[in-house]
Amino acid sequence: MLLFRQLAVTRGPLLRLLGWSGVEALPPLLSGLLVSAAVDQGFLAGRPGAGVAWLAGFGASMAVRAYAARAGFPHLAGVVEPLRDALVERVVHSALARPSADPAEVARLTEQVESARQLTATLLRTLRGVGVTLVAALAGLALLAPVVLPLVLLPLLAAGFLFARLLRPLVARRHAVVLAEERLAAEAGRALHGLRDVQATGTREQVAEALTGAARASAAASRALGRASALRALVVALGGRLPALAVLAAAPWLLAREALTPGELLGVATYLLQQLDPAVRTLAGTVGGWLLNLAVVLDRLAATTIDPPADTAPSALPGRAAGQEPEVRVSGLRYGHGGAGAPVLEGLEFGFAPGEHVAVVGVSGAGKSTLAALLAGVLTPTGGAVSVGGVLTPTGGAVSVGGVRPDGLAGAARARLVALVPQEAYVFPGPVRSNLTWLSPEATEEQLARAVRVLGADQVVARLGGPEAVLRDPGVLSGGERQLLALVRTYLSPAPVVVLDEATCHLDPHAEERVERAFAARPGTLVVVAHRISSALRADRVLLLDGGRGVLARHGDLQVLSPLYRELVGHWLGSTAGRAS
Repeated sequence: MLLFRQLAVTRGPLLRLLGWSGVEALPPLLSGLLVSAAVDQGFLAGRPGAGVAWLAGFGASMAVRAYAARAGFPHLAGVVEPLRDALVERVVHSALARPSADPAEVARLTEQVESARQLTATLLRTLRGVGVTLVAALAGLALLAPVVLPLVLLPLLAAGFLFARLLRPLVARRHAVVLAEERLAAEAGRALHGLRDVQATGTREQVAEALTGAARASAAASRALGRASALRALVVALGGRLPALAVLAAAPWLLAREALTPGELLGVATYLLQQLDPAVRTLAGTVGGWLLNLAVVLDRLAATTIDPPADTAPSALPGRAAGQEPEVRVSGLRYGHGGAGAPVLEGLEFGFAPGEHVAVVGVSGAGKSTLAALLAGVLTPTGGAVSVGGVLTPTGGAVSVGGVRPDGLAGAARARLVALVPQEAYVFPGPVRSNLTWLSPEATEEQLARAVRVLGADQVVARLGGPEAVLRDPGVLSGGERQLLALVRTYLSPAPVVVLDEATCHLDPHAEERVERAFAARPGTLVVVAHRISSALRADRVLLLDGGRGVLARHGDLQVLSPLYRELVGHWLGSTAGRAS
């Protein structure tokens, strides 16, 4: 029930994931048809060129499938991450509702939440491919050779019926294994915790007997699960192997009566051996095991935790009333330099929650700075839109609960909505105070002093002679000093959304951390284009840009979902280790 309830909440990403899965069905659907055409209309007809062309079409469909598989990953994260968040909220609320809760139990529940996230992600990623393959193979068989459908469907339906009947006892036995393991762990924990008392009272034999009984019960539960799981081999034999054997046995009769052509027979074999059999084996074997584990984990979480109150809402950030933080929404965002070039960003879809801290990462040229400029309204999208909802006026009142497009505002109004700090900060000749309060001329002495202090710009301002001094030549400032002055200026601005486009690249890691933590504590939404792994680790979520598209998830989730992100993290950590040595 927990899973179905959460999937209903994430219906939008789930439907988009299913949509891309439909595109992935193209090669399984076409495989047998194209092989049949290549044989009958190509090679057997004495036209080898046509046969090769049909097979080339199959290769092109595989490229489409690869693109669809990649495009579905952001929507997979959109399903899995809210599930994990809801389960974590449930565990935390349960722990707070029971102050005497055992910390070991809370840790175990947290591990189960992580297991549920990983299992759900793996199941969705695998099931969509296997399910699409199975349905597409049956549809292709119906189009190519409906005469063989009874030979395929009857054993397949029998296998499905057997698998459905096996699920309930398998879940029960897997549940028994988990309970037996928990009992064994509890008995061992109690024995180790009271080891001195056991020795003092001479009850070692009784304790050993209790531990032995728990271990035997755990082993018996595992053996019972193994026996039940062995029946899944029968499902594979019925649903995967028997249809192919039945068609093979009937092939001479079908060919003799011209119910099938040689090409059609080869196409049927392609569907059965390349699509149907692997799909049934994966469903009955790998997916069956993962599904059992997920069902048991979610059942244990449902039994040992309680739902948070329905009216639970995030508390307001300091200095701003609840509900006034802006939401940043990116819809179908596209941007390309010039008319004929490939787009830098293509079809980005995501949202930043009110008050969220997001890091943007990607390889060089992935479009990070372009996205920063689009978020700030400095660039106008080629397609799609960026909108900021629930924005604030300089006096603090909400002026819109819908959405305002930053690129449609004049310069001053745009700066009050979204503040962008680029890599090369601008400092102009004139009073230091004017540089610092350029975006907020109404700032008080106390506000200015606090901004300088929390961002670590004290030494720079003091060296220049204080806020009242006059900066005659900005060239005397280093790149890092210019960045600190620009950061103080942005920190004081009324903008509820701040975008730092590698705005701390000239600062050392300690100073960078101080700046990012200060902006994260400032009321509003923070977007940081990261150039160090530490920036991604500090963020609530990480947006990975790759090939014009983006995946938005937590740091830990991205390490599971994206090989590219794991490679980037490894590169960052390797560079850090190299500098340290």
